[in-house]
Amino acid sequence: MTQSRAVVGTAHASRYLQQLAKHWSHKFDTEFDATKARIALPLGEARLAASDEALTIDLTVADPATLPDFHAVIVRHLERFAFRETLHFEWA
Repeated sequence: MTQSRAVVGTAHASRYLQQLAKHWSHKFDTEFDATKARIALPLGEARLAASDEALTIDLTVADPATLPDFHAVIVRHLERFAFRETLHFEWA
């Protein structure tokens, strides 16, 4: 298993976490509340945690070759929800 993490500074972390989880809850196995979420997608598993200052995103994939695609899917969706601010993603 390969893992990747990004900590994205935003005062709206809880809102974005819940929007993303609700968005995918009709298609994928999803569990969430205001501060944490787990979403099982075909590319892998996303776990999100919201604090007052940041959204932490942990991704786990079985195939390391799929990690760039998984990053792109997460970023694209979160940027759509956060259209009023610019989010910065640095994956480690």
